[in-house]
Amino acid sequence: MLIDSHAHLDMEDFDADRELVVKRALQGGVARIVTVGIDLASSKKAIELAKKYDFVYAAVGYHPHNAKKADPRDLEKLRALASEPKVVAWGEIGLDFFRRHSSPERQVQAFERQLDIAFQLDLPVIIHDREAHSDLLSILKKRNRLFRGVIHCFSGNYDLAMAFVEMGFCISFPGTVTYKNAVDAQITASRIPLERLLVETDCPYLTPVPFRGKRNEPLYVKHTAEKIAQLRQLEIEKLEATTSANTMRLFNLPDNL
Repeated sequence: MLIDSHAHLDMEDFDADRELVVKRALQGGVARIVTVGIDLASSKKAIELAKKYDFVYAAVGYHPHNAKKADPRDLEKLRALASEPKVVAWGEIGLDFFRRHSSPERQVQAFERQLDIAFQLDLPVIIHDREAHSDLLSILKKRNRLFRGVIHCFSGNYDLAMAFVEMGFCISFPGTVTYKNAVDAQITASRIPLERLLVETDCPYLTPVPFRGKRNEPLYVKHTAEKIAQLRQLEIEKLEATTSANTMRLFNLPDNL
C-alpha cells in the first residue's frame, strides 16, 4: 500500500469527479492521502475533505504564492483550524522565487511567521522551495534546531537534499522524477537515506509518466514509487512499505493500514 503525502484535492480540477478520484485511489492501493491547503479558504476545504473521508488527512497553511494575503488575522484563524483532529501538518509554506506571485519580502515574512506557529503547535511543516534554495536554507539555519517536516516536490540536487536531511527533514518526490530530463531528481531519489524518502503526487499538477500531460490524481503516486524503486534497485513492495512508514511517522498517522 502507498500514501500520497501531498495532494490538493480541494482544487476545482476535481470538482466534476472528486468522489471517483478518491474511490480510484483507495481501490488502487493508496491507503492514505494528505491534502494540503494553500490559503485560508483552501485549508478549510482540506479539513472538510478530511472529515468526509476516513483515509484523508489535512494540512493548513499559506503557500508562498499567496503570502501577500497572509495577514496576522488569517494566520490566527489558521492556528485555530490547526486544532482540528485530522490536521496533521502546517503547510504548504515556503519560498517561490520563480513565479513571484507575492514579493520575496512578503514570502519571507509569511514563511517565518508560519514556521514559528508550526513550532509552537508542535506540527510538522510542509515546505515549498522553488529557485530559493539559499534563502530558504538561511532562514532555517538561523533557527539553529532540528526540524520535523518535509521538503515537498524536491527540485534541488543531492547535496542540497542532504543539507535538509541533516536539519531533520524528509525529502519528497512527485511525478517529475519519472521525466527523462530529471537527472538531479533521479540521482537524489536513488541516494538519500531511505528512511527520509516520501512520495507524492502534488495533484492535480506534475503528472508522472505514462500520464504526463493529463490531470494528476492520487492513484498515480504508484508510478512515482515504481520509478524510485527501479532507481534504487529495490522491490516495489519494500519501497511502498518504507515510504508509507516514513509518512505515517512524520505526520503521526494511524498505523492500521
